[in-house]
Amino acid sequence: MVPTNEARYAALASEPRRRALALLTESAVPLGASAVAAALALHITTARFHLEHLEAAGLIERHVARAGQRGRPHVLFRAVAAPLAAENAQQQLTEALAAVIGEDADGGRARAIRAGERWSAQYAAAAAGVATDGPTVNVVPPLLSVLTEIGFEPQLRAEEAVIALTSCPFRAEARANPDVVCSVHLGLMTGLARSLGQDAEGISLEPFVQPTLCLVHLSSKHS
Repeated sequence: MVPTNEARYAALASEPRRRALALLTESAVPLGASAVAAALALHITTARFHLEHLEAAGLIERHVARAGQRGRPHVLFRAVAAPLAAENAQQQLTEALAAVIGEDADGGRARAIRAGERWSAQYAAAAAGVATDGPTVNVVPPLLSVLTEIGFEPQLRAEEAVIALTSCPFRAEARANPDVVCSVHLGLMTGLARSLGQDAEGISLEPFVQPTLCLVHLSSKHS
């Protein structure tokens, strides 16, 4: 099956995957998972995970290097798509959609939240696997896991019942259309909470408390 643009956009929504793709694009030779992991300061299992997503999206391809007849073949990866074109297309699409949705009477917030909730369905199974056991499900570990995967670089401030988002893979788009883009992110988080059977009413997002910092506020029952 030929990868769709949607698959490519989904793959590039992850900041670590964008970094891996950029690394492979700039490299004069194909690189193995261990080299990618070392360059990006990732665990090799995490690097392989991201490389598999990029390969499934048709952005990179694998090359098997056989040094001889014996031993396990060495798997290398190289970029096969124009990354800047793909990334620019993703940004242009996001900006175009946000601008149109932003024409709603509420600035697009309601529809954006619904879009984020729909987006969360892609991470529901993984979130359920990270949820801690106990009499009630703790939504914080799944939220941290998914936000890390997407590239927000979250930091839990447990004493404040806050998750600090120290990075954003959609920062340019969020600055241009905060009501829409930030509401999508809120919908993603509330959708994840509901997928775990939890009340999402206590989750709120405070964008741009600093130029590169957003805060996710949790109710006491989530912290």
